Amino acid sequence: MNPLFGIFGVNPMEIAIIGGIILLLFGNRLPGLMRSLGRSVVEFKHGVREIEEPGPDDAPAKTAPPKSERVEEVKHK
Repeated sequence: MNPLFGIFGVNPMEIAIIGGIILLLFGNRLPGLMRSLGRSVVEFKHGVREIEEPGPDDAPAKTAPPKSERVEEVKHK
């Protein structure tokens, strides 16, 4: 017998019976649940991919030159 089943005192046949009862009770809701779970996983993967590979819109914006350079430009005009 598997040690995991021994911890709870449940044999594999009892697990199968409990699984069958759960399937009968919640069987009509399982496809929708699995569909939403699949969509969540796909959305999570897209989010992780965006974090790892920033796109062209995520490039740092050009900043203004330091104040000392702007002062020199104004003096030369």
